[in-house]
Amino acid sequence: MGTLKALPRTIVTLLAGVVATLTHASLAWIVGHRDPSSPLVDRIVRSWSKVWLRTGGIRLEITGTENVDTTVSHVVVANHLSNFDIMVCFAAIPLPIRYLAKKELFKIPILAPAMRAIGIVEVDRSARSAALASINAQSAKVMERGHSLIIYPEGTRSRSSEIAAFKKGAFTMAVAAGMPVLPVTIQGAWEAWKPESLMIRPGTVRVVIDPPIPTAGLARSDVEGLKQRAFEII
Repeated sequence: MGTLKALPRTIVTLLAGVVATLTHASLAWIVGHRDPSSPLVDRIVRSWSKVWLRTGGIRLEITGTENVDTTVSHVVVANHLSNFDIMVCFAAIPLPIRYLAKKELFKIPILAPAMRAIGIVEVDRSARSAALASINAQSAKVMERGHSLIIYPEGTRSRSSEIAAFKKGAFTMAVAAGMPVLPVTIQGAWEAWKPESLMIRPGTVRVVIDPPIPTAGLARSDVEGLKQRAFEII
């Protein structure tokens, strides 16, 4: 679809998405401030995701939901293609999910207090070793509440639609916490909303949820093998 054809869809989606973000963030703050573990928080987040996806003309095809044990917290790892990825994962994965967000997002009014209230993990990439300690402490709270944590182990969105090498942070965290790693593969999101582009194009996004990889009994020396196994699956 050419830029001119994509422009009306893009404008409508961005307007609807901004309104949905403001309204849903306000609701999430109210509910999360009282009880960050409330199931209502996750319904609010999924509703927000669906506004973006439906307005953008994105159809989800999901396989593998039977592989998810909803009674267990996971470290979810997925390839990172698009601005739509977090919405896709919230809508497709039947788990209460929290994620890592860069500190700049925590400067946005309304959105920032909502993210803090529901337990989104703040990441300051410039803090280096201090950042790791902060991430671990925040992630521990996420897991204590019975939530799962999603991490995109490539570290950034793919600019070519090809999967990049994984970093080991997500897998180190999973081994340390004894949490299973849930591999998720996303296909089609790059074409729908490419990184560094405003243009949104309708289409089908396929989400494949593979069986979780257990980490019980693994040691730090097993992290590299765990990372490679997840990479090969995705």
